[in-house]
Amino acid sequence: MDGTNNHTVVQLKKGEGRTVKSGGLWIYDNEIDRISGRFRNGEMVTVCDFDGYPLGRGYINQNSRIRIRMMTRNAAQEMDAAFFRKRLQDAWEYRKKVTDTDCCRIVFGEADFLPGLVIDKFSDVLVVQVLTLGMEAFKMEIVSILKALLAEDGIFIRGVYERSDARERKKEGLPEVTGFLGAEFDTMVPVTENGIRYMVNVKDGQKTGFFLDQKYNRLAVQKLCRGASVLDCFTHTGSFALNAAYAGASSVLGVDASALAIQQAEENARLNHLEDTAQFICADVFELLPALEKEEKRFDVVILDPPAFTKSRNSIKNAVKGYREINLRGMKLLKDGGYLATCSCSHFMDNATFAGAIRQAAAGAHKILRQVEARTQAPDHPYLWAADESYYLKFFIFQVLEVR
Repeated sequence: MDGTNNHTVVQLKKGEGRTVKSGGLWIYDNEIDRISGRFRNGEMVTVCDFDGYPLGRGYINQNSRIRIRMMTRNAAQEMDAAFFRKRLQDAWEYRKKVTDTDCCRIVFGEADFLPGLVIDKFSDVLVVQVLTLGMEAFKMEIVSILKALLAEDGIFIRGVYERSDARERKKEGLPEVTGFLGAEFDTMVPVTENGIRYMVNVKDGQKTGFFLDQKYNRLAVQKLCRGASVLDCFTHTGSFALNAAYAGASSVLGVDASALAIQQAEENARLNHLEDTAQFICADVFELLPALEKEEKRFDVVILDPPAFTKSRNSIKNAVKGYREINLRGMKLLKDGGYLATCSCSHFMDNATFAGAIRQAAAGAHKILRQVEARTQAPDHPYLWAADESYYLKFFIFQVLEVR
């Protein structure tokens, strides 16, 4: 459904298209002056500036405020196998340079110039997430090309699972879908990251089954945890907790509200023979932290890796309250000179707003923060400066001190 026979031309208003002209990939509905020609949602169209100058080709969807997502700056480019092979080859070569590829994100949407597409690799399994109508048309061709590319490097993919169950699809007029793309296989997939083994549940785990974006942040926390008592909040399947235990923590308590996640965390601990060090409980973090404070529990390291508290600009104020609350509680549970690792995975919670919430928490807890590191998402989730939406993970490590 390339639509190369479709000569639909979208002309922008004068003065619009600034994001696209600076290298971004999104065109909003209010930037468009007129559309010439007939089209169906999801089809490729040619985009021109107000004066007719061609800006490239993208796919259109009138169900979305993001009306067009650009695929190429070449207005004559066809969406053929050669085009997708080049995009995927570039993405794979980049990952081979910057990260451990046993488990990694191979395609990160706009940051790899394939908007609306995410592909994660867990050992010899691929997990595909398609977020847009335009990309849906190319899904099977892309999977086929990527499998062939990996085979050239001696990596033979035994199965592909689709996790297109994100709410963003509703904005595109698409249903949420999951299932096998090809032959069925065991969806509990063994992987190794930072020397630690995990069973990744690609069928029922959150997102695509495992949060790859924190890979090197987990590694950064290891050096703080030798001999330490550690509290890991929102542990999910235990990844930060297990990095702490693997590094030689004296004790680790992992907490998550999901019973399934806790069950998987315990299984992962046993897999690494760390079950004596890493203990897990199913509880609401917002309720547990004040309870631990009342019990006068104190830790050497507290890790806060919450889900996104905001997925829109409209809910930022409430999100700030949430981040302020858990950081204040986390700081109060630290021994003097202990370490806090804290993060936000929301694109809408920008760096300054998140840092402001942490500052307020420190003031409320009467603590002084000494920054150790400011980090972001792993390099297999690259941040394209022309596409702000590709930057989302803010990660800080502080030493937390009593007022001196």
